Amino acid sequence: MGSSCGCGVTLVLVFCLWGVLISLSSAARLSASRQKLEVTKHLNRLNKPPVKTIQSPDGDTIDCVPVSKQPAFDHPFLKDHKIQTRPTFHPDGLFEENKLSEKPKAKAHTPITQLWHTNGRCPEDTIPVRRTKEEDVLRASSVKRYGRKKHRAIPKPRSAEPDLINQSGHQHAIAYVEGDKYYGAKATINVWEPKIQQTNEFSLSQLWILGGSFGQDLNSIEAGWQVSPDLYGDNNTRLFTYWTSGAYQATGCYNLLCSGFIQVNSEIAMGATISPVSGYRNSQFDISILIWKDPKEGHWWMQFGNDYVLGYWPSFLFSYLADSASMIEWGG
Repeated sequence: MGSSCGCGVTLVLVFCLWGVLISLSSAARLSASRQKLEVTKHLNRLNKPPVKTIQSPDGDTIDCVPVSKQPAFDHPFLKDHKIQTRPTFHPDGLFEENKLSEKPKAKAHTPITQLWHTNGRCPEDTIPVRRTKEEDVLRASSVKRYGRKKHRAIPKPRSAEPDLINQSGHQHAIAYVEGDKYYGAKATINVWEPKIQQTNEFSLSQLWILGGSFGQDLNSIEAGWQVSPDLYGDNNTRLFTYWTSGAYQATGCYNLLCSGFIQVNSEIAMGATISPVSGYRNSQFDISILIWKDPKEGHWWMQFGNDYVLGYWPSFLFSYLADSASMIEWGG
């Protein structure tokens, strides 16, 4: 009799545990299904229908998207925005008539290009957009956080000398200026391809245009090169931009992964691989990045190299930078 009761208890426990396992399995499948649906919707928002597609040797797919259909125009404030095809002012006088009429001089060095150029170019009135893949989004902590920096403010410099800072495991070497109103800056950056040991590590060299305090409302425009397996899935050196108007918390993103930056150039793709790169005891290559504020329209424009005016961040995206920058940083 006692043995029979013990068996009955065992069977009840087995049935209970089996029921728990079935419930957990169903919940896991439902969660995975919801995540897949969420990822698919996000990919459909990011990857606009192209008029031409180019396969890059590094595995990237570059979509040539009509300028008026680019991700920037998902922003509600840009629904009726008239695209500004060129700035009204350029610090170097790029658009002066006498400069436009000059014949280009022969270049004595190998120009920096992007790897996808070897297989084609995008037509006029389109922009090249690096296609986002499912695995790109799945590497992020969540769909919402994909394309954004982690909640980590950039370091506030402590002296006027180049500074080395280790903050939460993130090492910075930076130089900066502050104490005035700034309306633009330029950086010439040697391009390397550092080897990354862990997928969550990254390396970069960049320019920062900053406004506001280093609290919850920091405005930042950034551009340079980076190696980030977590974001791109490989160890290639890539051109990148970033912007935020709320200290990286609720606004902004890398490249064109959210609405904001308006690209007008058909030659250069944000987030695409830069080629060639410098080698130890070998040829050296660099890129130049110029960012400046258009005094008439108020937008912040970006130029890559001497030939490519890429586009602009509309002034309404920012609070402090809508007027001017209060600090410029160079480094990584």
